[in-house]
Amino acid sequence: MIARLASRSSSCRAADILGQVFGGLAKPFAFRLWDGTEVPLGGGASAFTVVIHAPETFVRLVRDPSPLNFAEAFVESAIDIEGDLFAAMAVADAVEELQLPLSRRLRILAAMWRA
Repeated sequence: MIARLASRSSSCRAADILGQVFGGLAKPFAFRLWDGTEVPLGGGASAFTVVIHAPETFVRLVRDPSPLNFAEAFVESAIDIEGDLFAAMAVADAVEELQLPLSRRLRILAAMWRA
């Protein structure tokens, strides 16, 4: 299923979804997608950038945006963190508190399935 979703994940759609999931975090950081697309979040200069190397990794992280899932992706070299690692850990703490309403989760899932 992840491979099927990943094959449908354009970087433009992925950028929109990342904004929906992580846009509420106040600390400035960015994602860089597999095709080089930059997705700045939190306003201001990014203290660090999470580099996502493949669409499959994007799908995996959006399905479960937990610090544990990010840590596993980092250890597996599916993502890299460029910049201030301590700032990244502070954002990881904020991610633990992230609570997405069911309606938003359903919209995100629908966006991931759209062709």
